[in-house]
Amino acid sequence: MAAGHGSGHVESYYGATTALPPALPPLEGAARTDVCVVGAGLAGCSAARSLAARGYGVTVLEARRIGWGASGRSGGQIIAGLAIEQDRLERIVGAPDARALWELSVEAVRRLRARIGEHAIDCDWVDGFMQAAIRPRHWRGLQRWHEELAGRYGYEGTSLIGREALRALLPSKRYLGALHDRNGGHLHPLRYTLGLATAARAAGASFHEDSAVQGFSTQGERLLVHTAHGTLECAQLLFAGNAWLGATVPALQRRLLSVASYIIATEPLGAQRAQALIANNAAVADTNWVLDYFRRSADHRLLFGGRVNYSGVDLRGIAPATSARMLQVFPQLAGTRIEYAWGCLLDITRNRAPDFGRLASNVYYVQGFSGHGMALAGLAGELVAEAIAGTAERFDVFARIPHREFSGGLLLRRPTLALAMLWYRLRDWL
Repeated sequence: MAAGHGSGHVESYYGATTALPPALPPLEGAARTDVCVVGAGLAGCSAARSLAARGYGVTVLEARRIGWGASGRSGGQIIAGLAIEQDRLERIVGAPDARALWELSVEAVRRLRARIGEHAIDCDWVDGFMQAAIRPRHWRGLQRWHEELAGRYGYEGTSLIGREALRALLPSKRYLGALHDRNGGHLHPLRYTLGLATAARAAGASFHEDSAVQGFSTQGERLLVHTAHGTLECAQLLFAGNAWLGATVPALQRRLLSVASYIIATEPLGAQRAQALIANNAAVADTNWVLDYFRRSADHRLLFGGRVNYSGVDLRGIAPATSARMLQVFPQLAGTRIEYAWGCLLDITRNRAPDFGRLASNVYYVQGFSGHGMALAGLAGELVAEAIAGTAERFDVFARIPHREFSGGLLLRRPTLALAMLWYRLRDWL
């Protein structure tokens, strides 16, 4: 069960089922490039690929290994939309921008599918995503959202599945119905991220692992990015480290909070038993605020995630606690062995909308995907590439979303948020 042991990657099912490439050398000495990208997750790899394809010199600095963070160990679910509710987003930015943001999120899923084909990325792609309702008010909400998607946004792809039909697909007494999106899906996130990095390197981008950025400074119109053993001079800079940037950029840290989600992988169940759990092989997430999400793997396991922790990563008790949640959904899995258990830090914003913007005219950032980053982060990298190349209109739709810092400052914001979350957990039970 030593997934990724000795590889520099976390011990997970994904690491255990990936042919991990050799480590890349860290940045040493002085170097120059057109664009420096900080973070080799989905956003950083996507930006590097898009910029290199445009002819820019690109250097990516990664503190650990490519795909080490959430990009390589998330639930792997591909979902259109943002973490913030669409009606709330409309109140914040207005109807035209809210519609544009929805359409960009749909494009994010479409572009992800296209990248897999274009670069022949072996990542176990499967069509289909279901959002399953637990409470009657959740089911009514899914029905309204289905009607709004078709009538107001012209989105084709969703269908409603009633309780009895859902029970045939998902043999659990927990759910009242589901909204199925045939355009969504799921994949192996580490293999996908590594495939995107390979495409970026093929286009000409350079990557340095074990190269944590300690800060940056200006030298005339140029920027100097500093690591422990080197300095990179560049004209443009993108911060795409998300939850793992920490205090590297204090202005960004204050607008972001990292929360932990946990995932387990069962022993192989066999094709027949696995298919009986999710007959259409869709990815599934429920409608609770503190939600559960799960899917089948290519080798017939159940991957099950949830248990958000607002105090940060705590690996103690992942397997038994998450397994208990799994058995609430599938009691028929009692006695099934859990072979892998790992944690994943997600970056959330106060309003759960993504936070894209500029710290200076030549310093960009993308962060705050709030659990919806598997598709959206890839598009974010492409939007930054567009902006650097001189076409910023689509990037600026995201940049216009207003954001506030978390209450309580860096010291008290975690306990403050944890208390606030008690209300939402209570709502899940009602």
